[in-house]
Amino acid sequence: MLKQAHRFAGKLIPRECLHVSLLFLGRGSEQLARGACEAVADVKPIPFEVSFDRTASFRGRPGNRPFVLVGDDTLDRLKSLGHALGAAIAESGVGRRAQRDFTPHVTLLYGDRAVDEYPVAPIRWTVNEFVLIHSLNGHKHVARWRFDV
Repeated sequence: MLKQAHRFAGKLIPRECLHVSLLFLGRGSEQLARGACEAVADVKPIPFEVSFDRTASFRGRPGNRPFVLVGDDTLDRLKSLGHALGAAIAESGVGRRAQRDFTPHVTLLYGDRAVDEYPVAPIRWTVNEFVLIHSLNGHKHVARWRFDV
């Protein structure tokens, strides 16, 4: 519906590939993935709710601009989780610390142009796990950690 409303030509991200990126490890090897898995094993968040209530376009290459869901203050917990994961990875020596100013978002498609921010009915869920995803060639779940309840 939003794709049609904004007249995007881009292809929607498949539902099974939708996610919120908290940390980018780079173009790493299997060794980096193993090290990251070990580093974050002790990060033990509790479940929390998030809400995404508007769409927007992010900067990107012309003709390939991310069209995303963004949200409000409920996303501070996602930021905190991303920082905790990044700190654990950096302290282990496996990777670098996460950016402090990232915006949690869900990429819906890559559009041919940018559009203004637009309110949508809130999309909410309880975050109860984080997953290491290899997404350079497809979308493969490498490891999964469920939160303590």
